[in-house]
Amino acid sequence: MAVFCYLIGDEVSKTCALIDPAFETDRILSEAQRLQYRITHIINTHGHSDHTAGNEALKAATGARLLIHELDADRLGKVMHKTFSRILGGKGSPRPDVRLHDDDLIRVGKTQLRVLHTPGHTPGSICLYTEGHIFTGDTLFVGAVGRIDFPGGSRLQLRMSFREKIFTLPGDTIVWPGHDYGPMPTSTVEHEKNTNLFIP
Repeated sequence: MAVFCYLIGDEVSKTCALIDPAFETDRILSEAQRLQYRITHIINTHGHSDHTAGNEALKAATGARLLIHELDADRLGKVMHKTFSRILGGKGSPRPDVRLHDDDLIRVGKTQLRVLHTPGHTPGSICLYTEGHIFTGDTLFVGAVGRIDFPGGSRLQLRMSFREKIFTLPGDTIVWPGHDYGPMPTSTVEHEKNTNLFIP
């Protein structure tokens, strides 16, 4: 499903956060081992199965803590969620260890990720910001935005998420999306603000 997942590593402690593990869990583990990082946090930008189907396998393999926004947390571990995850080739997800809130700081060694609650795609969608970079999940893609026709989607909330959260960041902030739907894999906040025709 062309899902992007990311490893955000702290070079001093050699620990890292894993954002949105879905498929190819063995490949993800191999990459972390190749880079000599220990996965301490698994962070879901929202509760859809294509971003969480690898939670169970990777949590079991690493002992990492699982984090998701409180408004999407109850999706994880439910029968329908696990069923859909298995249909997609994953193993579903256990319940989260941490329920996130807007403006929380996730510390990975000396690296900090700030939680931006950006509802619209789902009620509990989040982006993760660290200086110069934002990981947008299914809120913002390159030249596109997350769907709002699923249960819990809202055009109004998505519009407010852009205006109040994403577009208040420095324009040169690099956008790392949750799917590869655009002409290039990354973009910047300024570029999307000026050119993305799907911004509500």
